[in-house]
Amino acid sequence: MTRRRGQTPEEPRPADDGSDSGDTRVTFEPMGGTPVQPGGGRRLALDVHGRLREMILSGELPPGSALLQAEMARNLGVSRTPMREAFRLLQEEGLIDARPDQRARVRSVDPEDLDGVYGARIMLETLAVSVTAKSLGAGDLERMGEALKRMRETAGNDRPDEWHAAHREFHGIATRAVGPRLRRMLESLGEHSERYIRLAQLGAPSSWGRAHTEHEALLEALRLSDPNEAARVVARHLARTALNVLADIAPEYEPEATRTALGIAGNGQS
Repeated sequence: MTRRRGQTPEEPRPADDGSDSGDTRVTFEPMGGTPVQPGGGRRLALDVHGRLREMILSGELPPGSALLQAEMARNLGVSRTPMREAFRLLQEEGLIDARPDQRARVRSVDPEDLDGVYGARIMLETLAVSVTAKSLGAGDLERMGEALKRMRETAGNDRPDEWHAAHREFHGIATRAVGPRLRRMLESLGEHSERYIRLAQLGAPSSWGRAHTEHEALLEALRLSDPNEAARVVARHLARTALNVLADIAPEYEPEATRTALGIAGNGQS
């Protein structure tokens, strides 16, 4: 449902007792992971938003989960005011759906969103690795190699957060030469695409090995200071993730943005 930007999701009316059938409910335990830090006003709302965002992207709050402001506020140890602001930010990011008088819910995977995110990421990240390819020093390449080693060690086990942290570091170094505005855009797209990467890993366990091969190819292109090959590798790497997830969740959807970006950035190879 379309909702005006900035409109704050409201809590369900008291008549909603939480017993409707078919709900995916998440029972909160005392918080693990990234804690919400004490602070005032805006800072606290951003901390709450960051924690809930992490839970959604990691799958701890799966698509369709009902989100109850009062219950979450109690379990995170905050008042309803920062929780409402956090919900508003999640709504603006497209991570939750919320309507007046109804529960907020974690959004289901939207193929159009996935296609748009990866189309944009292919274009911007190929630009960034092309700019960065000739500027990496031996220390940068060594750090990328270490991040890749950690990715191999944590692939497919019960430490997905460690794999994603190493993955973010690897891609961050590969694109580090661009300016701060483009870096922020890349970081935002990378964070948003994490839920799709996790879906790809769950849907096709063999994707771990393929991803590592592609990361090794990107590292080799950067060692050779070859911007064209680095751009080609990263374009195909990102497109493969998007196309695999789309084939699994929405095989009827035509990923025009992803394929067009791949055609431009990947030298026309699909």
